[in-house]
This record gives sequence, structure tokens and C-alpha cells, in this order.
Amino acid sequence: MSDAAPRRLRQLGDVSVSQLRHVGERRIEALATLGIENVFDLLTFYPRRYIDRTKRVDLSDLTVGEEAAIFGEVKKVTSRRTKQGKSMVEVSVADEGGSIKIVFFNQPWRERQLPVGVAALFFSKVGEYRGERQMTNPVVDVIIGPLGDERDLSRVGRVVPIYPASGKAGLTSWEIGGFIEESLRRAGPMFDPVSLAVRERFELVDRTQSFWGIHAPKELDEVAPARRRLVFDEFLRLQMLLALRRRRLEMSATGIRHPIARDDVDVQPGALVTSSSSLVRRFLAGHHFALTGAQRRVLGEIADDLAGPLPMHRLLQGDVGSGKTIVALTALLAALDGGRQGALMAPTEVLAEQHLASMRRDLEGLTKLDPMVLGGERALSIQLLSGRLRAKERQSVLAGLSSGAVDIVVGTHALLTDDVRFRSLGVIVIDEQHRFGVEQRAALRDKGKQHSDESADPDLLVMTATPIPRTAAMVVFGDLDRSVLDELPRGRLPIITTWAKDSHDVNDCWLKVRDEVAKGRRAYVICPLVEGSERIEATSAVEERTRLALHELRGLSVGLLHGQMKGPEKDEVVDQFRRGDLNVLVATVVIEVGVDVPEASVIVIEDAWRFGLAQLHQLRGRVGRGDAQSYCFLLGTPPSDDGAIRLQALVDSNDGFELAEVDLDLRGEGTLMGARQRGRSDLRLANLRRDEDLLSAAHDVATSMVAHDALSDEPEWEDELRLFVDDDEADYLFKS
Repeated sequence: MSDAAPRRLRQLGDVSVSQLRHVGERRIEALATLGIENVFDLLTFYPRRYIDRTKRVDLSDLTVGEEAAIFGEVKKVTSRRTKQGKSMVEVSVADEGGSIKIVFFNQPWRERQLPVGVAALFFSKVGEYRGERQMTNPVVDVIIGPLGDERDLSRVGRVVPIYPASGKAGLTSWEIGGFIEESLRRAGPMFDPVSLAVRERFELVDRTQSFWGIHAPKELDEVAPARRRLVFDEFLRLQMLLALRRRRLEMSATGIRHPIARDDVDVQPGALVTSSSSLVRRFLAGHHFALTGAQRRVLGEIADDLAGPLPMHRLLQGDVGSGKTIVALTALLAALDGGRQGALMAPTEVLAEQHLASMRRDLEGLTKLDPMVLGGERALSIQLLSGRLRAKERQSVLAGLSSGAVDIVVGTHALLTDDVRFRSLGVIVIDEQHRFGVEQRAALRDKGKQHSDESADPDLLVMTATPIPRTAAMVVFGDLDRSVLDELPRGRLPIITTWAKDSHDVNDCWLKVRDEVAKGRRAYVICPLVEGSERIEATSAVEERTRLALHELRGLSVGLLHGQMKGPEKDEVVDQFRRGDLNVLVATVVIEVGVDVPEASVIVIEDAWRFGLAQLHQLRGRVGRGDAQSYCFLLGTPPSDDGAIRLQALVDSNDGFELAEVDLDLRGEGTLMGARQRGRSDLRLANLRRDEDLLSAAHDVATSMVAHDALSDEPEWEDELRLFVDDDEADYLFKS
């Protein structure tokens, strides 16, 4: 690693960590457990905090409650077991000004690491126990070993990065820092693909300075500008890849211009229609409720896409109950108006069957011209394609899709398996509870084209009922246009949410369930597990159904629904609940999507702290679907502050987008980025809330570069981006 030319990131990715000094087989294996196999991995393994040893505190100056770095010699070490069975190592440390006790719980190996005579740096918050100062489980860097062997003393008395080292891997933060500094020295100057003009515009340091500043700052003030530049790079690469994917889709697309007029999506119920009116107009004019302003706005955006020359590639975001289904149906009907077919894909068979039932109900009475039938007109044909169909039924649906006799098909994404052929597929709607990644979306669109005799790209509408913060949508769904339904239908009452914190509140909860059932309404009770578990003390659905039927809800008809039941059994239970044969349904999260019972007005969520915030909001959305006031009760005492914050946030707000921002604060980017595909493009340093300005800047730069084909003149960017995608994806993005 010593070429004269500035080093590119891709070159660093080609250098194994085995080429570093002191990295033998054992350390190669240890680094691999941290996801580090080459020098690029090493340099993008960032510190989680810094210890400013330039401001080291003497033991005599320590203040309880402050975070401090102390340097001292081990004078005494003891170990024992606590009454709870935990291992406990106590270390007495002293310097010239005083002494302090340091305690380690469940870290028995500290006794071997810190024998008498070792000098080390300890970093932690200073606590107090029985009137004496102490540190508990601090970060430790051994400076002088038990034989008097000194580590690199040049690192004492300066800012030292602390890495997320793994004791199980057998690596210390100190060792990782040493490997990284060696890599930086041997790599030399780094090539910077970001132009000087862009760096000056957004106040960014150069790449070489950023890596030294994040890993080996001389002063703490160097860290923030280094981080700013590296965050910008992460966002820029991600936005460039998304922009390239979008451009490649547009370049290779064979679009369909659907005959949809803006006037047809802006009609009111009862508007004038004739036999020659479009299906879109007839559907919206015959609908029971007027569209919200948000629905009209979004339908206008979709209509422009459908009428345009390029295939629609749009994300439809809407909170629970915001009316996404009507928008999706309108898009599918636009395909039928042009003589083509539509497909709706759901993540589960249960949800697909729910969509089929509601779609047939909503589209009942609509007809289309068909010269192949007597009278030249027939009802719309909406069919299900799922694994539950008998062979004869499946063949009938497949034949109808191939001939065009089936207008809309509903099923899972197995709809596009090899034996499915469409005469002319115009629009695909994906109800995306389990979010597909960017490559999967492209593959679905390509399959739609391949499986349609017309060989044109179907328009794609991806729906999600999980509100996503704007910044996260730019990262996860950056290849899609985005429409947001941010308005609930008129007359919908906010759900009253109560956190039952004591036995009195819990008693009131069950009284409210009885009260609602007495009014002819229904109730859900949600439990985290199907059957009891000794390992996890969570309420079991099976046991809770029995308990409630014998005690709090005695006399009511209490049913049970969970994912381990067979399909027909589930369907029968849901039908009984919908009809009112069951007053209360005790269920697991199987009801999170797809179960729509307007008469349900109360939901009780047991051990609510075990669920994520987005999931709690989805579960709450199972009620409040009718005209009656609805209620949600959250039961259980959270063992952590995060759990309490989640429950209180749900009590305070019915706004899914507001809750999504809270969720992003609590969980970070990890779960959101899980919706992306494999590769190195995940965010290691960036924070979507804190770095929103840099994300917007990177988006603007990437969009401009791809739009002006600037990458053709800068092969260095292609070289760098290839590091973040697999070979097939790179060949697709960069083919001439």
C-alpha cells in the first residue's frame, strides 16, 4: 500500500487485513467477526466515542456524576459471585493524588487483564457506593503491562478513539486503533472524487483529512468536520446508486400510456356518468364517500404518471385508515380502461384473500365492454391466485389471465412465477407490508414485462401503511416517486389511547370492553405469544383466552386467532367475529394487517412494551374503522425507558408520521436500512435525523450528476460505486 498516486477506496477494498503487521490467523478471524476483512472495512469501522486524554483528571479531582478518563496503577484485585450469581471483579486503582474502586460485573476476564502492577486508562461516569467514589464497567486501555512492557506511549496524553471492540472476539479497542493508524500511514494521500467546488459549497474537508480526523484527531475539534465529510460521502454514494437505477429503468423502459383524464379522478359521489364513461369515473362517482383532499391530490399525481410515456414507479404512503385502497383500485381500473389487466400483490395469502373480498365488494356493479360475450358487456372479473386453489381452479385462473378474460388478479408475489402469463399487464399494485428492496422492485417490474404478451413495462404502485419519515424514504425508497396520504376521511374520530399502569386502570379496561360489547360492538385482545414460554414471561394467547373467558370476560363469546392455525380455521374465526358470533377475539399479531371489522371499537394490547412503535400503531388501526368512538388500552410495565417512551408516544399521538419520527429516534437507521438489499451501501456513520441537511445536499448533487451524465467523464466515480454493489448490479448500472 505505497503507490505514489492518491489511493482510491476500491483499492483499499482489495487489500486484505492479513497484509498489516501483527495480524496473524487469530486476529484475521477476530476481525472477521466484526465484519472486517480488508483495509476499507477497517477504515469504515468508526469510533463510537473519544477519550480526551489531553484533559485527564487526577483521582483527587474526580466529581461524582461526571464522565472522566483516569490513569492509574492497579493496587489490588479481587473476584467473587454476587447473591444473584453474577461474577464481580473489584479493582483498586491509585495515582499520586488518590485512589478509586472500579467494579466489573459479568466480566470475569478482567481479573486476568488487570493484575497488580498494571497501569491503565479507565473511562466511565463516576458513581458513588456507600459514600465512596467508584466506576462501574468502564472502558479500559492497558498502557503498561504486568511485566512493565509499555504500549505506544505516543498515544497517552492525546485524544484516543474508542472502537466498538468485542471481548468475545479477543480484540481491544487499542488494537483496532493500532491497525487503523497503520493502514492510514501506509495508504498515504487518498483520491477525492468530490470536486473542490462541491466541497467549498457545502464546507467539506477533503477525504484524506476526513479519515485522519475521524480516527486520529489531534484535538476533539477535528472530529466534527471529519464526520460531516464522511456522512456526506455515505449519502452521496447511496443517492447516486438510486439515481443510476432510476435512469437505467427509464432508458430501458417500454412504457404504456393509459387513457386516464384528470377530470375523471376529481369527481364527487353522484356525479353524472354515462355508459361511455370510463371505469375510473363510474367507480369514483358511485363511491359512498367523497374523496379527501389528499386522495384527490395523490390520484392527480398517479394520473399524470399513468398518462405519461414512462412507467410509473411510485410509493404510496398512507396512515392507517387514510384510504389507500381506493387510490389503488383507481389505478387498477385505469389499466382496464385501456384494455389491459391489473395485479395486486400482498405479502400473505390471508391479506390477499381480504383484498379480494373487499375489491369485489367495492367494484360490484361495474361492467366493461367485451365483444366475446353475449350482449357485448360483462361484469369485471376479479380472481385470486394462491397456493390454496385446487389444480382445476388454478388452471382456470391462469387461462383467464392468458386470454384476458380475468381483469384483475390478487395474490402474493408468487403471481409472477413462470407459469403465469398475462395477455396485457398494465398496472401492478404491491401492498408492501414487508418492504421489498430496490432490486426486488426492479425484478418484479421486469417479470411483469416478461410475463405479459404485450412485452411492455407495467406501471408500479407500491403501498405501505407504515409511515416513514421523509429522510428515511429518500434513502430506502429513493428510486420511487413518493405520494403521501396525510388526511383521514371526514367523520373519523381519533382513537382514545390509555396506558393502564396499575390494577385499577386494568380493571377499567375490561369494564370498557364489556360496555362496548353490550352496545353491539366487538373487541380485540392482543398477546405477544401463541403458547406460554418459561423463558419469556409474556402473556400467551392460548392461556389468556381461557383465563379471560373464565374471569374478566365471563359470559362473553371469546374466540382465538393465531398464526399457527390452518387457513380455513383462521377464515372461519374471522367470519364469526365479523358476524358478531364472537364478541371478543384474543389474537397474536396475525391481525396486524388484513382484518377489517368496522364494528370493532376497542383493542387491548397486553405486554404492549414488547411491540415496536410502528407495530403498535398498526395494531391500534384495527379499530376506529366505523363511526363509533374507539379505544385502545396498553397493558404492562416496560422494563426500560425506551419501552415507556414508546407507550407514552402512542398515548400522545394518533399521527403515524409523528410516531415514525419518534421511532427513528429510538431505533436508529438499522431497521429501516434492512429494507435495502445486500451490499456495502448501508449507513455506518450517518444519522437520518441529525444529518438531514447533508442528505438533501447529497441528493441534489447526485441527481444533478446523473442527469447531466457527469459520470461518463469521471470513471473514478464508477470505480468507487462498484465497491458498494455486487457484480451483477454494477454491470446493469454501468453498461454503456
